[in-house]
Amino acid sequence: MPHRFSLSVIIPVWREAGAIESTLSGLQALRALGHEIIVVDGGSDDDTARLAGPLCDRVVVSELGRAVQMNAGADVALGDVLLFLHADTRLPASAVSRLSEFAESDAAWGRFDVRLTGRRRLFRVIGWFMSQRSRLTGIATGDQAIFARRSVFEKMGGFAPVPLMEDVELSSRLKQVSRPFCISDPVITDSRRWQKNGPWRTVFLMWRIRWRYWRGASPESLAKLYRADVRNAK
Repeated sequence: MPHRFSLSVIIPVWREAGAIESTLSGLQALRALGHEIIVVDGGSDDDTARLAGPLCDRVVVSELGRAVQMNAGADVALGDVLLFLHADTRLPASAVSRLSEFAESDAAWGRFDVRLTGRRRLFRVIGWFMSQRSRLTGIATGDQAIFARRSVFEKMGGFAPVPLMEDVELSSRLKQVSRPFCISDPVITDSRRWQKNGPWRTVFLMWRIRWRYWRGASPESLAKLYRADVRNAK
């Protein structure tokens, strides 16, 4: 018999009216098993919150900012395990089974491998390298659907309220508690960002940001760099 555990999936959103119903429809099987779906809206001025309501257990409205929103969702979550899911990312069908294995393990937290949508072979290569880098370093990004035991997440103080790199910052702290529980069944992340800004440009930008972060640059300065690069790409 699989290990009994309760899961809270926390989804930070902003202006996702065009996609939120599709995202949540893919999670209804989890709800049928008794797990919890929480949508945290950062004050969208479209119909995101209204459309999400019937397809989740709770809609929370908070200040805008992914870290702030995910913390707000964690504050009201009831599950033993908290899973933070981007609105453009889909969990594999095996998610509950694999998370049950995590619940039986000694690990404090974990993440999934990742695969990007799109037919270009380059996107598969990028996803493979993202997963392998994470296995090597023990650091995860939000695209990989980070999950953690609620008791550990609360003890660590949750996400730092920073505008960028909140996922790397948290996983750096969680890694001091245990190595991540790596699930090889991949989540599927929309490649729209890569397609819009160009895959190589996006790869280079992400590495620039990570390098500067490890060199001590503040998340605020990195957020400005990210926004400037995205504007220039348009």
